[in-house]
Amino acid sequence: MKLAPHLHRLGNDLVACYLVSTPQGITLIDAGLPGHWRDLQHELRSLGKSVDDIRGLILTHGDSDHIGFAERLRSAHGVPVFVHAADAVRARTGEKPKVAFGPMRLGPTLGFFGYSIRKNAMRTRYVGEVVEIGDGDVLDLPGGPVIVGMPGHSPGSVAVHVPIADAVFVGDALTTRHVLTGREGPQAAPFTDDPAEALTSLDRIAGLTASWVLPGHGAPWRTSPSQVSEAVQAS
Repeated sequence: MKLAPHLHRLGNDLVACYLVSTPQGITLIDAGLPGHWRDLQHELRSLGKSVDDIRGLILTHGDSDHIGFAERLRSAHGVPVFVHAADAVRARTGEKPKVAFGPMRLGPTLGFFGYSIRKNAMRTRYVGEVVEIGDGDVLDLPGGPVIVGMPGHSPGSVAVHVPIADAVFVGDALTTRHVLTGREGPQAAPFTDDPAEALTSLDRIAGLTASWVLPGHGAPWRTSPSQVSEAVQAS
């Protein structure tokens, strides 16, 4: 789905990932679930492009619902997969601490897990090889994505600022629809390693210039990054 010039979303408000299209090629942000591979192919065809136009995939963190088709893209098509060094093991092995689910309602929870199963979540393959990145890196990929460390949801969570797309991709640093309760609006994401650190990290994007703040779960959010921390902490 096209959101704006250069900017496309794959998936829906339950699980989403993003595509930035430029004349120099395509940068992907996150890889959703394995079944989003078909969504990717559809979006590429709508652009008159193919997998060969993808120059790199950046993971906002290493959780399974963000690495869905990453290994397929890497192993079959040679696309490099970038992840913060602190989440490299998580992306390669799935190793992560157990965290409390927190509040939940039966309907939304079943909807989230049912959608995940339909999108082949049980067949997720961890990433065989990653390119480690860090806070402040400017990657040599279409759109010149800038990495902003956002520890909290995971140690290596990052935001990705892509000026040409007028967007900041925040992964699970926040959500605009809680997948376990169905509550809408900007708020803290579930399954977070360190909730207090995650809230503090929101200040790290405040100085960025963008019109879109794009989470991995929930509706795209038209706002200034400078408004994000206050909105989430007030929720």
